[in-house]
Amino acid sequence: MKKVLIVGAGGFIGGFIAAESLRRGYETWCGVRESTSRRYLTDPKLNFVTLDYEYPERMAEAMAGQSWDYIVYNLGATKCVNFMDFNRINYVYLRNFIEALTDCNIRPEKFVYMSSLSALGPGDEKGYAKMSGDMIPRPNTRYGLSKIKAETVLQTLPDFPWIILRPTGVYGPHEQDYLLMIKSIDSHFDFGVGFRRQMLTFIYAEDLARAIFDALEKAPVHTKYIISEPRAYTQKEFRSIVAKALGRRFVVPVRLPLWMLSIACKISEKWGAAHLKATTLNSDKYNIMAQRNWDCDVTPAIRDFGFAPKVDLEEGIKLTVEAYRKEKNTPKK
Repeated sequence: MKKVLIVGAGGFIGGFIAAESLRRGYETWCGVRESTSRRYLTDPKLNFVTLDYEYPERMAEAMAGQSWDYIVYNLGATKCVNFMDFNRINYVYLRNFIEALTDCNIRPEKFVYMSSLSALGPGDEKGYAKMSGDMIPRPNTRYGLSKIKAETVLQTLPDFPWIILRPTGVYGPHEQDYLLMIKSIDSHFDFGVGFRRQMLTFIYAEDLARAIFDALEKAPVHTKYIISEPRAYTQKEFRSIVAKALGRRFVVPVRLPLWMLSIACKISEKWGAAHLKATTLNSDKYNIMAQRNWDCDVTPAIRDFGFAPKVDLEEGIKLTVEAYRKEKNTPKK
């Protein structure tokens, strides 16, 4: 039985990764902070190691005497109160973890780093050509910049067995950002931004988890892959799919100009800074929402490890809505 360590296992995606690891019969270890919620990590077969990402020496002490065949590095922040925290959490913490592995003389067979499509920056917004893994990265968000810096750390280690995955927008039960859109459409309003055509891509959380382990088992090291359902959707198509899953026949599309979104993001960002809370709308989010073309090429993943998502957007939204309604109707304790 191979041993797997999932670093950053406590979040929304981490729970799906841990479940897929157990399903494949691996001895599964979850790397978590002392304060990490284990809401999605309740299976008694899971093992835990507590990691303090600020200090490589403390991580080395926690991992001393251990070894893992595969490591999935899923730790990261998608929104922060202070934008400097993107650099600290997404870049410095990875560098610290690699240092701790070296100090412990731990060398996995393969190491999957969970990056993001945002690491590439904007794609072709004139001809709408697909984004590809070999395009020159031009991240236009501090989140994307921190991810490309982390990728660069790995690429400077020629003897380290890294594989980089760049998923597009990940959704599924318990995810919060897309849930805001679902709640809006549930209230009969669909808020979109910008008046030019926007192509959106998605990957269901379970499909992403399957892709991670398929890559670990089959993909060559020192490779980078975009992970997405192999088709793009317009905002209208997305709205129709969500409305159908919710049983909403009448939904009012509200299209906001980008300048209005920019103002809303700046106000939200200032409010978050004043109240020390990370907000969904901020200047980073503005650049992400303003981007018109998220269509992407997943041919290398199909070729190298047989990537084939099982859940399309219609089925995935149906499952997400079911989870949303179940939680909505569950009495609060």
